[in-house]
Amino acid sequence: MTHMMLARYGAMRTIGTFSANLKKLRLGDRCILRSDRGTEWGEIISEPDRVDGPSGAKTDGTVLRRVTPKDYEHRREIEEVEQTKEYTFCSDKIKERQLPMRLASVEHIFGGEKIIFYFLADGRVDFRELVKDLATEYRTRIELRQIGVRDEARLLAEYEHCGRELCCRTFIKDLEPVTMRMAKLQKTTLDPTKISGRCGRLMCCLRYEDETYTELKRNLPKKGTRVRTSDGVGEVVSSEILAQIVSLELPDRRMLKVKRDEILEVLPEEKPQRVKRARRDDGPGRADQPGQPSQQGRSRRRSGDRSRRRRERPRPAGEAKPPQADVRERQPEQRQPQPADKRNAPRQRRGKPGQRRDAPAGARPPRQEGRRPQEPPQERAAPPAEKTQEEPKKQEDDWVPDEWWEDTDEREN
Repeated sequence: MTHMMLARYGAMRTIGTFSANLKKLRLGDRCILRSDRGTEWGEIISEPDRVDGPSGAKTDGTVLRRVTPKDYEHRREIEEVEQTKEYTFCSDKIKERQLPMRLASVEHIFGGEKIIFYFLADGRVDFRELVKDLATEYRTRIELRQIGVRDEARLLAEYEHCGRELCCRTFIKDLEPVTMRMAKLQKTTLDPTKISGRCGRLMCCLRYEDETYTELKRNLPKKGTRVRTSDGVGEVVSSEILAQIVSLELPDRRMLKVKRDEILEVLPEEKPQRVKRARRDDGPGRADQPGQPSQQGRSRRRSGDRSRRRRERPRPAGEAKPPQADVRERQPEQRQPQPADKRNAPRQRRGKPGQRRDAPAGARPPRQEGRRPQEPPQERAAPPAEKTQEEPKKQEDDWVPDEWWEDTDEREN
């Protein structure tokens, strides 16, 4: 016949599930346990449950026996003599090797299988040489464990400023984070010295009460909500979560406290109407007239009207309109199949751009429609020499009419 129970053991007050074949075990009994660390001193914190047959539940160890008077003497010797010597020796070695760590406590397992040294440090510490010194001195398994300030309070402190034993030493198994939002929800003082525990952090009791406060707050209307009661409509100013009471401000500036059951109706929130502001381009005091576009439409089209007026503005007298090139859409050229005798013929050398291959040398290139003819580059004329004599005036016989040049160009083409 097997019994299952909860037991607390170790310096960190760890809680685990243990099995035992002993009879007449009761809540609060001191016993010797077998855990994964070795033989330890423990305390039963729950009533044993009887289990018939083999149990498939996972356990942390086994209860060996109840404690005896010799066990009490052995434990007193460990705490007063051996742990004190081990703490002093380890502290001296830390100073000797100048390690950036501070020793917090030492735990000597009841059976002597292991010695655990708890220390605090800002970062990682290379303590391999320190472990060698400790193992050489005590000839047993050595473990160095880095902890935080909350674990240090669990190891060393006993009572909180409320007068009760520390929560982390009595019933809290895992240390979970505590935030300032939990303190604000419970409407406690925000003075850090009054809501901080022995570890210097926020008290653990703010954590396990947060769920209750959150559930009760859901039943109350939010701040700023308008509610209807038997005395009229009022706005929620504040609330008392545990008492389930809300404070209302009535239209005549009177304050009224009502319970949650006295609220008849929670009125929906009124959405504020959006005020349409006039644009800067529209100008103040201009209203839309019926049958005309709105001021918003005029301002949107104003930028397009400016560009259109710029294109359509009248030209001054005597200014000619700039010529526009006649640009036509070019049609893709269709390649015609060449005869077989021309495919194997040697390729002819290309001529100048714009000149046909069969055109005689010196012929002018054909004029392309829609484009201006390109004039050949003119050579720079040499600077005129200094005049020594007056140049004779041109005779009237040197003048040639323009028609003669045009006729010459046609004949050349």
